[in-house]
Amino acid sequence: MARLVVVSNRVPIPDKSGTAPAGGLAVALQSALEARGGLWLGWSGRSCADDAVGPLQMQKEGNIEYALTDLTERDVEEYYQGFANRVLWPICHYRLDLAEYGRREMAGYFRVNRFFASRLLPLIEPDDLIWIHDYHLIPLAAELRRQGVTNRIGFFLHIPWPAPDVFHAMPVHEALLTSLTAYDVLGFQTEHDRENFADCLSRRDLAARLDASRFATDGRVFTARPYPIGIETEEFAALAKRAAQTALHKRMLQSLDGKQLIIGVDRLDYSKGITQRIDAFESFLTRHSDSQRKVTLLQITPKSRSEVPEYEAMQRAVAEQAGRVNGALGTVDWVPIRYINRSLRRPALAGLYRMAKLALVTPLRDGMNLVAKEFVAAQREEDPGVLLLSRFAGAAQELKEAVLVNPYDVEGTAEAIARSLAMPLEERRERWSAMMTTLRANDVFTWCDTFLEDLAAKPVQKARPASVSTPVRTSEARTQPLRKAMSTPVARWS
Repeated sequence: MARLVVVSNRVPIPDKSGTAPAGGLAVALQSALEARGGLWLGWSGRSCADDAVGPLQMQKEGNIEYALTDLTERDVEEYYQGFANRVLWPICHYRLDLAEYGRREMAGYFRVNRFFASRLLPLIEPDDLIWIHDYHLIPLAAELRRQGVTNRIGFFLHIPWPAPDVFHAMPVHEALLTSLTAYDVLGFQTEHDRENFADCLSRRDLAARLDASRFATDGRVFTARPYPIGIETEEFAALAKRAAQTALHKRMLQSLDGKQLIIGVDRLDYSKGITQRIDAFESFLTRHSDSQRKVTLLQITPKSRSEVPEYEAMQRAVAEQAGRVNGALGTVDWVPIRYINRSLRRPALAGLYRMAKLALVTPLRDGMNLVAKEFVAAQREEDPGVLLLSRFAGAAQELKEAVLVNPYDVEGTAEAIARSLAMPLEERRERWSAMMTTLRANDVFTWCDTFLEDLAAKPVQKARPASVSTPVRTSEARTQPLRKAMSTPVARWS
């Protein structure tokens, strides 16, 4: 069995006891790495002066070797805070108005990917399968190919892929698209994301489409498929059941004093629709005044990327909004919204999910959203809560039995909250049972195994598109977008 090499921006390093951080993705990848023998490389999270980057920090736990590298302060500013989080993130979440593009940040993004390639190159063995994760590292395969790596390389995008008119608004879009054609297998969260990517290729004549999943370019074939990521379904259900017996769970039930709990759990980000959600909850309480003093919304929103100005401003705005609603509608013995601006451990979250009668998962745009899946897995079979889910979350493509809403429609969402809280037990059980069947059939281990099976499959040797009119670019033509991007004058756009 081939060794697995995983590369991600950050690495979930086990603590001193050898216990890895909790989380379905980390659990699945570590299981795959442990089974095959493997290496996980990424950024340590530390920054240093330009001349102070030392050797890789190696750590071995069981059958897995972890390799961490520091980045310079300039790298962090340009690659991570700059291009990745102030250009790619907003573009992929359809927020052109928040994207700020500059050639310095773009150059830093490609430079750090070259740096990652140089750090990884001496560690690669001939039969390794290489699996690269997320938008921070889109150009990494192209950099490895330029340095002679012929291994099978896969890429999984954890966030949405936007429509061509959105993605092509980014000045360096063609260089990124060209970089992606260097992979053997490209994974997206949904069919819609994969089709958006295929449309982007077609608009720029970068590859010929052979069938639903295969594309040909430069004499080779690569695969692009949806691989919807799951959670560790049975393990999380068991965690939630245990959490219901804890002292924290009992204190929370006591503090509710018979009121129904509505829960929202989101990292602080403009893509999550938190302000629209609070507006909808306020509208629900105003339009259904008989529900006042009978429900409480617990909104858990850990801080995120506080070094980026947009996130700092959003943190203030959400806190002020929650305070305004509490001031307008709250009473001496009832607070409509409990707003927590920090992380909770997974066992605590699992217990809160199990306690809640309704979960509000209403992002404006999301790759998948595993909170939706965790909430479903945490429910009691005999009396499950209701999942109210945005149509613009990737999870809506699988969890069709959720109450689906348009988060931009505040009044519509308010009425959906009312319907969900009044839903009969039999209907709640039917919806939950169908969603739980989906979660069991496609858990995170199935996701991991399916992707790796495709990555390990023998590649197609010849690429002869049948009845395809899209031209295939030559190697020289395919390198032009990157050369052009690196020589483009500095530009800012928003």
